[in-house]
Amino acid sequence: MLQTLSLVDGVLRCQPWMTQTAVAGRTRALAVCVFAFSFLYGMAMGSYGGIGSDRVWQLLYSGLKVPFLLLLTFLIGLPNFFVLNTLFGLRRDFRESLRALVAAQAGVAIVLASCVPLTLFWYASFGDYSAAVLFNGLIFAVASFTGQHLLRGFYRPLILRNPRHGPLLWTWLGLYVFIGIQMGWIMRPFIGSPNAPVEFFRTGGDWENAYMVVVRLICDALRR
Repeated sequence: MLQTLSLVDGVLRCQPWMTQTAVAGRTRALAVCVFAFSFLYGMAMGSYGGIGSDRVWQLLYSGLKVPFLLLLTFLIGLPNFFVLNTLFGLRRDFRESLRALVAAQAGVAIVLASCVPLTLFWYASFGDYSAAVLFNGLIFAVASFTGQHLLRGFYRPLILRNPRHGPLLWTWLGLYVFIGIQMGWIMRPFIGSPNAPVEFFRTGGDWENAYMVVVRLICDALRR
């Protein structure tokens, strides 16, 4: 427990020892943090509408899908990032860069888990499904921006060592956000409407642009 708290503290404070020093098992421990904390928030997301009847399955589905969302977003962008590091002549630093990326992912998951009470409070206070979707989107945006802030902190030594890491950092941030938003739409539902059957993936769903959906939800909420 103390080791986990030390790891969490190291992530949130962007401690240099998190990424600059290669320690056996640390990257694996960070990956476990990503799964555990994001699973916790996913279960909170799935608690909309209560946990009676078959809604309990929505907790499990959402709990599993949030870590999958973070993992798939990370893995889809990683090959391109590796190639760019190689082309920029930064392949020697890639292991440290990778540790920084994983630590930032852990930071995103930690921030999400810290928002569990806020999400449950929102669910208890408001009964509108579209508002719940927008609220969770806001929470993910906050967690993502926090993760970007942490990643810049972890990347500072790399940039000081070689300024070419700077453009690659911003490339990764843009790539991650772009992939993550669309992946979140494809992997829906994360909350699950109480008026719809519980399902792991939305049956008969399409690959509609996630950004247009967000704009439509905001407009609908404003009209109400």
